[in-house]
Amino acid sequence: MDINAMLQMLHANRFETASVLLFVVGLAGMVFNRNLFKKVVSMGFMDSAIFLFLTSSGFVEGRLAPIVTNPAVPASAEVYSNPLPAGLVLTGIVVSVSFTAFGLALTQRLYKRYGSLNIDEIMMRAQKSED
Repeated sequence: MDINAMLQMLHANRFETASVLLFVVGLAGMVFNRNLFKKVVSMGFMDSAIFLFLTSSGFVEGRLAPIVTNPAVPASAEVYSNPLPAGLVLTGIVVSVSFTAFGLALTQRLYKRYGSLNIDEIMMRAQKSED
């Protein structure tokens, strides 16, 4: 496969490519950061990447939104786009916002108790408080 064909394929799948790159950035943030706040933000990046991927996979050029406004248009699978990815994205956004709020509240409580957001320092201080 030559470079021009690969670039054309990446351009044709640009939203999927962007979602994979965004997911990798979020995963790297989760793995390499020791700060809890940065981990919560990285998780938000990963959530957004999944939402972008689902939205881009559910879009089909030339199809109508799955809202029947004209009964004369036949209700077939070839006319309307699939509403399932949009429903999954909406549900995922609700779960993501809830998880982010819980993660930030937990991060705030840990900071108030241990005075740090670094996981290693929190673990050391938690072990000292148990002894």
